[in-house]
Amino acid sequence: MKVKESGLRNGLRVLLVGLGVGWLILLNSCVNIDPVPSGAVSGEISRNLPIRDSSSPRSLDSPGDNALAASPEYFRKPSPRPGYATSWGPSLPSRMTYSSFRRSNDTPHGGISSVFYNDKGGVDEMIGRDYYTSTGRKRAANGLVEWGMRSGFGILRSYHSKGKRYVVGRRNAKYSISVKNNSRSRLEVVVSVDGLDVVDGKPASLRKRGYILSPEQTIEIRGWRSSEEEVASFMFSPVVGSYTHLKHGETRNIGVVGLAVFTERGIDPWSGRAADGHHRFSASPFAESPLRRAR
Repeated sequence: MKVKESGLRNGLRVLLVGLGVGWLILLNSCVNIDPVPSGAVSGEISRNLPIRDSSSPRSLDSPGDNALAASPEYFRKPSPRPGYATSWGPSLPSRMTYSSFRRSNDTPHGGISSVFYNDKGGVDEMIGRDYYTSTGRKRAANGLVEWGMRSGFGILRSYHSKGKRYVVGRRNAKYSISVKNNSRSRLEVVVSVDGLDVVDGKPASLRKRGYILSPEQTIEIRGWRSSEEEVASFMFSPVVGSYTHLKHGETRNIGVVGLAVFTERGIDPWSGRAADGHHRFSASPFAESPLRRAR
């Protein structure tokens, strides 16, 4: 009997020890036993976790997720470029006709003129402290034309600094490019906005043809030409909504309007007469060679 009782007691002990070990294993599988770093509160544990692989999906809406800011995808996304560009606005009626014109030279008369535009903060940054302002259209091409950007009730005020000209735009406001011919002859003007030609909406070039201005004529270029009857109005807009960005995926030349003026071949732009007038005034009525002395 003593042998049987001792065997029974040993069996009970083994059973109790087995039950205890199994119970501990069950508790460990249900409780998170990750240690909390010394001096840290539970709300900061996620900030100390290792960053997962960039290929694993993450929620962009998780507040306080610093792991996203350190991921490669975050740095590949460019931030929106600040300032203004020009968008493809609503259609406006503008009928186009054709006329022949032969340029006197392949080089623009007086060089290329430019007006830079931006929002108020952008213009303040570009002009710095050394600048002066002016109103109305400004002369270009050695005085052959006057031009400016019109928006609202008149020509936008110009800010001049270090030989450049700037204007301040207003978001979603329409504008036009006003050009006046001061000469007595026809002129051809080639105009670009954000590096795009206003006639075809493609990258601008001096080889492309422009608008013909009669003597003393003023034109308002109100948009990119979409047909012979209409133009898409110019509108100040954020860079991401600009025509050059949406259509061509390019933002390098945003914020600038260019003007090139060409004179007509054989015509003096200031008098409107044939360019060889000074040769005609010097013509001699007796062109016979002097007589030779006879020997």
